[in-house]
Amino acid sequence: QVQLVESGGGLVQAGGSLRLSCTASGRTFSMYAMAWFRQAPGKEREFVTAISRSGRTTYYADSVKGRFTISRDNAKNTVYLQMNSLKPEDAAVYYCATPRAYYANYLPRDQNEYTYWGQGTQVTVSS
Repeated sequence: QVQLVESGGGLVQAGGSLRLSCTASGRTFSMYAMAWFRQAPGKEREFVTAISRSGRTTYYADSVKGRFTISRDNAKNTVYLQMNSLKPEDAAVYYCATPRAYYANYLPRDQNEYTYWGQGTQVTVSS
């Protein structure tokens, strides 16, 4: 059974940084894409960023481009989200996710294509 466990959330001042981690277990981590989504109170869950199996391909939402960086360490079964220059509007519960399907040359951004989800980690940004 695939399990995803996020960590690293917390309270940070606007302009500060946080690094989230998500460690996976239950299958061969390096074979599957990984992504981060977030959900703020009263809002729909939204795509933040995704990374391909190898780490060579990444996608970012326009709202975080240039400030957030996704990376993965396949030897540690872990994906990271480095968040810099945080803004109050970045405050949300952040979820990591991975699809059930193996994609050779496709990196999904639609949350409906992601099957397994972590429990989420809260990020709070004070202004």
